[in-house]
Amino acid sequence: MNPGLLIVVSGPAGVGKGTIVRKMLEKNSKFVLSVSATSRAPRPNESEGNNYYYKTREQFEAMIKNDELIEWVEYCDNYYGTPRELVLSEIEKGNVVLLEIEVDGALNVKRLFPDCVLCFIIPPDFNELEKRLRGRGTDTEEAIIKRLTRAKEEFRYLEEYDYLIINDSIENAAQRFFSIVQAEQMRTKRNQSIINKFKNI
Repeated sequence: MNPGLLIVVSGPAGVGKGTIVRKMLEKNSKFVLSVSATSRAPRPNESEGNNYYYKTREQFEAMIKNDELIEWVEYCDNYYGTPRELVLSEIEKGNVVLLEIEVDGALNVKRLFPDCVLCFIIPPDFNELEKRLRGRGTDTEEAIIKRLTRAKEEFRYLEEYDYLIINDSIENAAQRFFSIVQAEQMRTKRNQSIINKFKNI
């Protein structure tokens, strides 16, 4: 059985990371998306365990106090975080857990779980990122400028990541991502049981 992995995925708004993650989930049943917990109320089209695990503010603060979260943030008066037990149980099953979070959270996860793999999805170039953001037609000019400014800040952390995945097309990026997972699963440090079989011949 391939060893389980925790893979953290980051990238600027508009780079296509959500689409690539969905493609990975379609590609192999061993890929699992980590579902976050939140203290905000569910929206009409959302459901428990699919979009989020919905908690009261008091329940979420108890999770923080009891160290039940890998990482958490407070954003717009609501808490968001990654439940520890769910991630660890999926890794224990040999699954590849995908955690899609921003740079700050990713670096915190790496400090807590040095064995995790950090992947940053980048556009072919900055002009292409701006083109994609404008092409979505969902953001105001002010929002686009904010997202591009934030992207420049995120790019300063590229060297903190283990891998860069260029998204020139969704298919190409997903294949690069899958190759990274396969290579990481075959690293000697993750396969001591196989090594022992050959050492003890």
